Amino acid sequence: MSESDRRIEQLLAALRDDNEALRDHAVASLGQMGPSVIEQLIGLFGDDDRVIREAVRQALVQVGPDAVEPLLEALRDDEWAVREQAAIALGRLKDDRALQPLIAAIKDRDGAVRLAAVEALEKIGDPRAVEGLMEALMDQTVREEAARALKKIPDARAVDGLLNGLAGENWIVKRHAAEALGLIGDRRALQGLAQALQDEDWLVRRNAAESLARLGDRQVVGALVPLLEDENDMVRETVEGALASLGWTPPLE
Repeated sequence: MSESDRRIEQLLAALRDDNEALRDHAVASLGQMGPSVIEQLIGLFGDDDRVIREAVRQALVQVGPDAVEPLLEALRDDEWAVREQAAIALGRLKDDRALQPLIAAIKDRDGAVRLAAVEALEKIGDPRAVEGLMEALMDQTVREEAARALKKIPDARAVDGLLNGLAGENWIVKRHAAEALGLIGDRRALQGLAQALQDEDWLVRRNAAESLARLGDRQVVGALVPLLEDENDMVRETVEGALASLGWTPPLE
């Protein structure tokens, strides 16, 4: 065994040490060793220890662009845990080469892999992922994360899907959708956002009011005014600000 191989073995063993500082040192050192450690690191993706998996991902991210192609290969591995960890690492590397493979991974047979792919695409933040994320909105396993990702990548192509999510039953999806539609700024969302002002979830109401203010159309004033009496303080405050931004002033008594 060469001195280099022995050093790699020692550093990999140090990843399991109880001493956090030693583990951090091992991660940094492995990351600096470059392509020579990539195979061994990916081989630990299936480890049962979450701390090990996280340390391995950190080391691969420090390796940098040289790790992308091996990670893309790992994204096609037979083991779901390997595919999941590869997707997470690719999201952190934010390399364009991973975009289409991660979009394809949204259709993976395993829910954990689909979730990791959606979250990775959110981190990359490329508008080319929007259509894939729209499809993920239909997946009950990852639809909440897909809605959040679409909030981070405002794109008019997502309007119809987000309006469907806003009219649905999942309150987390509705919260993200109400905010995302305002960030996109498409007037097609006016009616759906106005209806969302009646939602039973206070944060959906608040986000809808804020988004209506962003759209800047005075025709929604009539829908906003009743919420000045909303039971939630934050909703009332947001509606006051929204109405002010739309040029509405309270009638004189």
